[in-house]
Amino acid sequence: MTPVAGAQLERLAVQHGEALADSDLPRVAVVTPNFDGRRGLEVSLGALFASDYPRRLLSVVVVDNGSRDGSVRWLEKHHPEVRVVANESNRGFAPATNQGVRAAGPADVLVFLNNDVRVEKDWLRELVSPIARRECQSTAGKMLSWDGKLVDHAGGGSNFHGIAIAHGYRRPPDAQLDFPRKCLFACGGAMAVNASAYADVGGFDDEYFAYYEDLDLGWRLWIRGYEVHYAPRAVCFHRHSSTTRRFPREMVRVLEARNPLLTCFKNYADENLQRVLPALLALALRRMWVMARMGDVTAFRIENAERARRGALRRLLDGLRKGYGRTRIGKLGVSDMIAVNDLLGDWAHWVERRAEVQKRRRRADAEIFELFLRPFWCVEGEPGYVRLQDTLIDHFRIDELFEGLTYAGADPHK
Repeated sequence: MTPVAGAQLERLAVQHGEALADSDLPRVAVVTPNFDGRRGLEVSLGALFASDYPRRLLSVVVVDNGSRDGSVRWLEKHHPEVRVVANESNRGFAPATNQGVRAAGPADVLVFLNNDVRVEKDWLRELVSPIARRECQSTAGKMLSWDGKLVDHAGGGSNFHGIAIAHGYRRPPDAQLDFPRKCLFACGGAMAVNASAYADVGGFDDEYFAYYEDLDLGWRLWIRGYEVHYAPRAVCFHRHSSTTRRFPREMVRVLEARNPLLTCFKNYADENLQRVLPALLALALRRMWVMARMGDVTAFRIENAERARRGALRRLLDGLRKGYGRTRIGKLGVSDMIAVNDLLGDWAHWVERRAEVQKRRRRADAEIFELFLRPFWCVEGEPGYVRLQDTLIDHFRIDELFEGLTYAGADPHK
């Protein structure tokens, strides 16, 4: 697999100044959503409060989503300086983060930090300095694996149908990841954003619950005329998917399949959505088929039907014996079906949500597309899906949208 071309990353390069002195640092509110993550909070908050950021400029809010592991009691005992918002149930990452922002009080910069992330001593200073210097309005740091041996996230991109890409994912850190550059979005688990810009674009989308809300936010920031930068000197470490594994796979799958569709539907400009939407829905349908794992479907083919002489009564008896009107379908296929229907079944609502984004547009799509990094990365390896994506790109001339901006290779993790 060919990595993202160096020339492409060079075109996205920016200059960041040195980290600011204490006297020039902004007021920061750190918001951490939590769900049964007490052990993670011990490490995450411990590292945050051990940082070199002046405590007088730092406030921390933890929004607890109905934890049953004693998280709230532990916070009250060990970190009374932390403001705690306690929900009775799990409201999801996006709504909880927005709750935390509202509870945080005055701040110049908002920082979102997962409870499964630990930060280096200068992480916060390095993360917020480019925003304070007005070099950009949002930043993504260098996120490494828990042991620091591999990259987890070094600035985000996307393929053309809204599947998020973490640049550098699962490869050892190298010099290519050591210079600042523009990126489509910052990982919601460890990012900073100018508080005014966050309010201006409406914050995270509460309706996403979790997953892809950071890609959606970054895309909307760019549409609105703001910039998101990768700040490589802000280093942190991530214990991957420590919360996700608590939920049944089919529940998570609904969000993974639905939210990319919603992101694309809201954020592409009119003329580009008209070209892309048929491909989005066709690919979603093919993924649904792949995930359904229905196996032999010959019983559905009328050309394979037995002779009519068997009679209606015999067919009825056979149907009752076999489970008339029912067939087996994999749960993940059902998840994908629900995901697509969440868009199509509430079409008028999402048209209104889309209009909110588009009426405030200040930047054309063409200025954003290079930030995708790998617009034609194919998320599924199933041969029929690969062929379909290639055919759709050609038929709807989607390649023209990214002409001169795309590079060989399909691996999004390089």
